[in-house]
Amino acid sequence: MNKQDLRIIFMGTPEFAVGTLSALVEGGYQVVAVVTKPDQPSARHGSVMVPPEVKKYAMSQNIPVLQPEKMKDPDFLEQLQSYHADLQVVVAFRMLPEVVWAMPRLGTFNVHASLLPQYRGAAPINWAIINGETTTGVTTFFLDHQIDTGRIIMRKEFSIPDEADLEYVYDGLMRLGAKTALETIDLLMENDGNIPTIAQDAITVEEPLRPAPKIFKETCQVDWSLPTKRIYDFVRGLSPYPGAWTNLQQEGADKDIVLKIFKTTKRLDMQPAYNVGELFVEKGILLVRTTDGSLQIDELQLTGKKRMSAQAFLNGFKNVESYRVSK
Repeated sequence: MNKQDLRIIFMGTPEFAVGTLSALVEGGYQVVAVVTKPDQPSARHGSVMVPPEVKKYAMSQNIPVLQPEKMKDPDFLEQLQSYHADLQVVVAFRMLPEVVWAMPRLGTFNVHASLLPQYRGAAPINWAIINGETTTGVTTFFLDHQIDTGRIIMRKEFSIPDEADLEYVYDGLMRLGAKTALETIDLLMENDGNIPTIAQDAITVEEPLRPAPKIFKETCQVDWSLPTKRIYDFVRGLSPYPGAWTNLQQEGADKDIVLKIFKTTKRLDMQPAYNVGELFVEKGILLVRTTDGSLQIDELQLTGKKRMSAQAFLNGFKNVESYRVSK
């Protein structure tokens, strides 16, 4: 069988998944349908329904799109079966029931943005950076009954530079994930699905397994009791979206000011006579005293304002040193 004859159904939702879907289309593979989540109301205008990024791309390529509310819905299952897919490819989608992932004759594999079994869950890229990892990667594996636990087909490593933020790692893993997905499909075709796989519990890991749960607003609040390096990694693991945040507090003020932080510099050489959490300015640089040094704030955003440099912030924000950060 060649790639023009292999019938593939693709499942995914965000921009990250578009990287693999576009690689399939541009590579000449036959994507007979796409499954994604239903359109969602806009955050600003609830009456406007916004389609997922995967749907936008699929429609631009005239690929049929299915958007089930429930994966076990009989009508959806009947539609899915009607495409007679040989293989299903999943990237950044929801958990699938066995009746779905067991449907194609070659099975269903997932492209996950970590080196499984590390970082199982919804936000593996964020948590790898937040935890200060220097290496992550992508894994292709066959789906089974549990989330991110299936037998591994391929794993490819990706280095995380110390200065890299979420955007850099996201883009790199999106490209690596697409490449690995195509290699996985080619391997499956060449061997008619009979390929060697590795059980995840057979992989030796030197550290305890770390989860990658979904990121919520409260997850993104900076804990200033942590060491400087931990805060630095936390900020870059959430930049540019959704963004780490903190409260600016001023004695006597009625309410706090919410401040998002996008870029910082570690300043372990600076341990001035300030209390932890206090803001100060030195030679035009905005800093926060930490437990083991200082953190230089380079790019930030006030509520209702655009992202800006710390210098622009200092030009318009008076009495900075009368503020401190909370938590």
